[in-house]
Amino acid sequence: MTIDLKDLVVRYPRGEAVKGLSLSVAAGRCHALLGRNGAGKTSTMRALLGLLRPESGTVRLFGLDPMKHEAVVKERIAWVPDVPGFHPWMTVAETLAWSAALRTRWNQDVQAHLLTRFDLDLTAPTHALSRGQKTQLALVCALAADPELLVLDEPTSGLDPLVRKQFLEAVVGVFQDREPQKKTILLSTHLISEFEGVVDGFTVMSEGRGVLTIEADEARARFCRLRAWFDGEAPETVPMKTVRPLKREGRMLEFVVESASEEAQGWLKGAGAARVDASALTLEDIFLLAA
Repeated sequence: MTIDLKDLVVRYPRGEAVKGLSLSVAAGRCHALLGRNGAGKTSTMRALLGLLRPESGTVRLFGLDPMKHEAVVKERIAWVPDVPGFHPWMTVAETLAWSAALRTRWNQDVQAHLLTRFDLDLTAPTHALSRGQKTQLALVCALAADPELLVLDEPTSGLDPLVRKQFLEAVVGVFQDREPQKKTILLSTHLISEFEGVVDGFTVMSEGRGVLTIEADEARARFCRLRAWFDGEAPETVPMKTVRPLKREGRMLEFVVESASEEAQGWLKGAGAARVDASALTLEDIFLLAA
């Protein structure tokens, strides 16, 4: 197991940020932490990376305690934070050389490929880079280190669509295509739709707790949005539990059910629906339901 958290508690002076979170992520998976601001996502990641000492609970990466085996664990992971920081007196080239000196498995081919893709100027000082360029440089440093675990904390927040697209293509094309069974991603993001096709599973966090952990395919199969059109007036109520309140617009009725799609469709047709459309929810829809 690449990531194994059990009953994780992270406390700040103002209170607990993570309250008993348990989570396991196997090698080769992409798992997302979803939640509103202050839900505990970043604190969880910082505890995972050994940047915060947990109040209680256990953290294991590759079966190792990142606090006790710091050097060994850090050699196998890379992190792209939401706001990357670099030594402002260094150029892009100097930053890459400094980062490479700290690693034993630096991949020069990956570095060259990404520098060309992102069109980064090696002579530019890091303090003069735009936010998007800093994120791109952070990703070059992360992927060229050839990690087994890539941790992404809101990596594309605040970036323009082109830079977000390039970022995602680099993660998928460079990181996941190379020994994908060994490469694991843990990410947090508000732009859930952009990672829809990448995420294998996700955990919805709220007020420091994990309220839902589920595989992405299972979640899509579990929830169903139904829209029905009637020749006459749409019914006021339906005789089944709905996940989202009924939406009525003239002769159209819309609602979401959990694990009862066929039953609901049968009732709608029996109630006189002239047409019934069923569709899966997106991961963003499911997050909004659970959060």
